[in-house]
Amino acid sequence: MYKTVKFGGSSLADATQFQKVKNIILADDSRRYVVVSAPGKRYKGDDKITDLLYECQQLAQGGAPFDQVFGRIRRRYLQIRDKLNLKVDLESELSDIYHIIENGASPDYAASRGEYLNALLMADYLGYRFVDASELICFHDDGTYDDETTQARTRMLKKLDRVVIPGFYGKRRDGSVRTFSRGGSDITGAIIARATESDLYENWTDVDGFLMADPRIVPDAKVIETVTYSELRELSYMGATVLHEDSIFPVRKARIPINVRNTNRPEVHGTMIVPDVMASPDRDCPLTGVAGSRGFTVITLQKDNMNSEPGFAYRVCSVFARYNVSVECMPCGIDTMSIVSSDAQLRGKMDAIYHDIMAECIPDTVEIASCIALIATVGIGMVRSRGTAAKIFSALADADVNVRIIDQGSSEMNVIIGVEQRDFERAIEAIYRKFA
Repeated sequence: MYKTVKFGGSSLADATQFQKVKNIILADDSRRYVVVSAPGKRYKGDDKITDLLYECQQLAQGGAPFDQVFGRIRRRYLQIRDKLNLKVDLESELSDIYHIIENGASPDYAASRGEYLNALLMADYLGYRFVDASELICFHDDGTYDDETTQARTRMLKKLDRVVIPGFYGKRRDGSVRTFSRGGSDITGAIIARATESDLYENWTDVDGFLMADPRIVPDAKVIETVTYSELRELSYMGATVLHEDSIFPVRKARIPINVRNTNRPEVHGTMIVPDVMASPDRDCPLTGVAGSRGFTVITLQKDNMNSEPGFAYRVCSVFARYNVSVECMPCGIDTMSIVSSDAQLRGKMDAIYHDIMAECIPDTVEIASCIALIATVGIGMVRSRGTAAKIFSALADADVNVRIIDQGSSEMNVIIGVEQRDFERAIEAIYRKFA
């Protein structure tokens, strides 16, 4: 059995955390492929190394000195090395990085050095081989991820045993460094797990697993023992953030389970994320989790006999596509249609969209409602459980929450509810309490 293990920034923030990680890896001989993030915060108010590296690049780009900020980065890494009695020549590495940033390095290059240096330290600490992510992860020249080339390059890992790989970045075909979006080390770990045909991808972080609800809203939210890829995708999209939402695709294709675990509590089994076919048909609770986001606007069109007018929905959606605005959901009636989009995407475009809708679709009325929050109640078991919808809406009614939107996906695994933003937290807690 082989496992790929990825450790996040909080798991590698200092020498003490490095020791915990080494103990975890050595406790299981199957943990052969290790992906690491840059050091995260050690305490509230501390800095993430990636943020400091971005700051150095921005200062250098503006012609301002960045020695003070870079000095904080230098001290963090030297403290880890010296406390663990490692032999890595960090001085030379840091000097090279400093001069490259000074001479106009890209933001991607600067940010990637956090993972690069941490992987050098971890490889030395474990006695494992270091393999640079730039040798494995490939991007097209336009910056989009090149999966075909990456798969060809990562096959070589199967010939190696016990390696450490920095997460978060790779390189374009021209050799320049390119990063994933923040949190992208999760994606690197998934890519490596697929390439090595690992039996399990362990993602180690600072929580006990994936929770049924946001702990900032429901402090005692339970850990989900098992969640499917499809359920996780729905929850992540609506704001649940234990994993980068794109990280499941490489392992989903290979049907490799993911185990989310806590570096600080390795005795806890965490959450297993499994292919849909491995989902238990007899879950105790039909609801897997509830998640949501604020900041949406609902544009509602009313037009008599809309349902008998061919191409009406197409024309409406074409207007939004013209302005590069995504449609989150689109609940409809016989004579009404509601389009829900994020405030961020609509900003500065609403007047133009309204004008084009009126000109091209000729609705009888258009109503615009802002300050809407969307809440996703997700669970594969919902389709087989009578009364689930009734429980959701009775919970909201008991909490005196008015429902503005109801939209059920075709898979019957997800019910999306729109509420006023002021009711967001109350609605999340009410639904959770009804099912937990």
